[in-house]
Amino acid sequence: MTKEYITPKYTNSAEIKSVRNLLKLTQKQFADFVGVSKPTVERWESGDDKITGPIVLLIEILRRSPQIENDFILPPNKAKMRLKYYYRDMLCTVIDVDEIEQRVKIKNYTNNLLYRAFGKNEQPSFSDYEEFLESRCFPGSRDKMKLMLKEYDIPFYDPLLIIEKTGGRMEEDDFHIVVER
Repeated sequence: MTKEYITPKYTNSAEIKSVRNLLKLTQKQFADFVGVSKPTVERWESGDDKITGPIVLLIEILRRSPQIENDFILPPNKAKMRLKYYYRDMLCTVIDVDEIEQRVKIKNYTNNLLYRAFGKNEQPSFSDYEEFLESRCFPGSRDKMKLMLKEYDIPFYDPLLIIEKTGGRMEEDDFHIVVER
């Protein structure tokens, strides 16, 4: 049995402008949100042509569920350091860390527990964070560790420094970490 969808075939400038205003976004903010350039949004909103392509479905989804935009907002970083934990190119967890105060705050962007940095743990402790870091690099007890540290130009075993050098990439998985200080 073939599925039939109710997806509109096209949208127009008034609908795009209406959804953008519903979300209370500038043209630049809307462009960033939907992954296009500001001139593209300007062209969409000023033209009389029928607009086709993936934006049609996105506009329909946003018109029906404008609150979905909130699921894609990156919170401001109030900590000294931010780690972004990815599966392939999907941001799964943002980890804000204050190492001096030993505080960790996370925001998950997936419901799949296997893709979250801390699984079902929504409020990891600093100790949980340290364990997570160690899980994303080679163990401190590894044979020939000094050679590996020398290869990465790291003076001593520090999981965070190793992750900064390796991106927290492990063999045979598609996860990686971006560290922002």
